[in-house]
Amino acid sequence: MEKKVILLDTVDEYNRMFGLETLHPLVSVVDLGEATAFPEHFAVNYGIYALFLKQTKCGGIRYGRQIYDYQEGTVTSFAPGQVAEVELTEGVRPKAKGLLFHPDLIKGTSLGQEIKTYSFFSYNSNEALHLSEDEKGIFTDCLDNIRAEIERPVDRMSKKLITRNIQLLLDYCMRFYARQFNTRSAANSDILSKFENLLDKYFADGISESEGLPTVKYFADKIFLSPNYFGDLIKRETGKTAQEYIQNKIIDLSKEMIAGTDFTISQIADHLGFQYSQHFNRLFKKSVGCTPNEYRKAALWQN
Repeated sequence: MEKKVILLDTVDEYNRMFGLETLHPLVSVVDLGEATAFPEHFAVNYGIYALFLKQTKCGGIRYGRQIYDYQEGTVTSFAPGQVAEVELTEGVRPKAKGLLFHPDLIKGTSLGQEIKTYSFFSYNSNEALHLSEDEKGIFTDCLDNIRAEIERPVDRMSKKLITRNIQLLLDYCMRFYARQFNTRSAANSDILSKFENLLDKYFADGISESEGLPTVKYFADKIFLSPNYFGDLIKRETGKTAQEYIQNKIIDLSKEMIAGTDFTISQIADHLGFQYSQHFNRLFKKSVGCTPNEYRKAALWQN
């Protein structure tokens, strides 16, 4: 079946797609159980933020080339600029509740200042959030509070209360993701081990010499995770950001090469992937407290 690509720039466009009423131009709490229209196969190019709790199995969502790990009790989230392909099972009515809000709603608010801290909006399809029964109740209660505020007559407190309730829901999702990271500790440890092996291989195989300094995105792609999810996982497992973890590896390797080889400092910088040796010198001094040459002299004196 040919898919329909929809540029979703307003909450009203989403509501009209499913035959739902729009109560506010910038925010909507949707219940697909109330839908009167049911497109079966379409792709959405999001221009708004969206957060959905799926309550029954009714089809699949593809984000990029991956299928969402999307069962009953799964939360999926999308941010402006993301594209998702949806295929609903023929004859099955979708059952999901969700929140849609336009970026303009949160401009000038605390949520607008902090929206980028909610990194789960950029997680990949295999990183969806799975809720317990209690967590589902909290999620739907938050939606109900937002909807109740939308249905009230507008006054000077409306925007503040709506955005604060949205932020409360997003904060709960951050808590639920933290719980999910903990309950998947074995899988997370396996990912950390893969990261360490890939990082060792990056320098041992000379990839650094051809590709330059390693990036978080490089390793996230190799492990089939989004950079945000990968970074959050590494931070949770090690207490360091993925970038700090990479930088520590670079410093450790540089110390070994400075103290244990006759390579010049420039050659060591090249091997590690630095375009300019001055960049390496600055990073080394900032991390170690002395220049590479000073470190080499101290190592020779100790030997």
